[in-house]
Amino acid sequence: MDLFEYQAKKLFAEHGVPVPTGRIATTPEQAREIATELGGKVVVKAQVKAGGRGKAGGVKVADGPDEAFARASDILGMDIKGHTVHSVLVEQASNIAEEYYASFLLDRANRTFLAMASREGGMEIEEVAATNPGALARIHIDPLTGVDAAKAREIAVAAKLPEAALDGASTLLVKLWEVFVRSDATLVEVNPLILTGDGRVIALDGKVSLDENADFRHPENAELVDVGAVDPLEQKAKEKGLNYVKLEGQVGIIGNGAGLVMSTLDVVTYAGEEFGGQRPANFLDIGGGASAEVMANGLSIILSDPSVKSVFVNIFGGITACDAVANGIVQALSIVGNVTTPLVVRLDGNNAEEGRRILKEANLAVVKPVDTMDGAAKLAAELAAAAA
Repeated sequence: MDLFEYQAKKLFAEHGVPVPTGRIATTPEQAREIATELGGKVVVKAQVKAGGRGKAGGVKVADGPDEAFARASDILGMDIKGHTVHSVLVEQASNIAEEYYASFLLDRANRTFLAMASREGGMEIEEVAATNPGALARIHIDPLTGVDAAKAREIAVAAKLPEAALDGASTLLVKLWEVFVRSDATLVEVNPLILTGDGRVIALDGKVSLDENADFRHPENAELVDVGAVDPLEQKAKEKGLNYVKLEGQVGIIGNGAGLVMSTLDVVTYAGEEFGGQRPANFLDIGGGASAEVMANGLSIILSDPSVKSVFVNIFGGITACDAVANGIVQALSIVGNVTTPLVVRLDGNNAEEGRRILKEANLAVVKPVDTMDGAAKLAAELAAAAA
């Protein structure tokens, strides 16, 4: 989960990372009130989860409350890279002497953590890496020892930060690592990290990506979710503990196991080419348990999508046997009720024959058992095309 800048800075402040004083506003009137409280020059910054806000006109300096009102009026409602601005951060303007870059991230390729830092901050780090790769220091972090004062100074020196910034940057990097570890983040980035005219090092911006797999350790993260940006079906599935991702096709997909579901998406896409380009409408992994309740929840969510014209249930029986899945499907259809969308069901693996017998004897008009994965994908695509 990516955080807004104001959320990232709140997290920074909680761990002692110095940030400018500011508050969030959703109306120009609120922006004026905040600017009045802060006094002096302020910066009005669009809150969207996208880079390049400054270039798009989403970051403006205001000399006082009335100008903050005007700048907020200009920025609120803007479209920045497909994101509508619903709020702005109004914070004290900083006396910037120099701008740097610093981040900690999960280095998946090398299975470790990585610190990146540069004296060339304020621009997109991809641009720095492409035009002047030598200016970007990359330091691997041992997860067992982390970042202490000595390691932080090593990072700052490798980034070629000036002597005036070394102490402040080193102290900030230790605290930034604390944010990274304690919040279970996959990325913590400050761009720009600034040296002020009076010699302080401050996080002028903030970007944080949290690992949602660690949400069970952080119940407070629920308050950080941008509900307005979440697809309602995905939100409903999450509340029911299902792994669901909304796609743009017409064939609903239910499978047990992420690998099988991914393969099913590919097979349906290929089969759909024969029937006017029918495509998967979702990714839904029900995992190892295919109880009636789980199956009913999955079907309810998929059938709530008006674009779904057929459903492909693709199950390979392992720990959960196919007869249990078949009973789950029969009971789920009874729970959901009044289902008219055809369900193409392919069962294979543990107790597959018994599962097929159960479906056959249930004699449900909407259930279309097919023995092979390719055959089931073809039928699901054909039925979706016929219903379009």
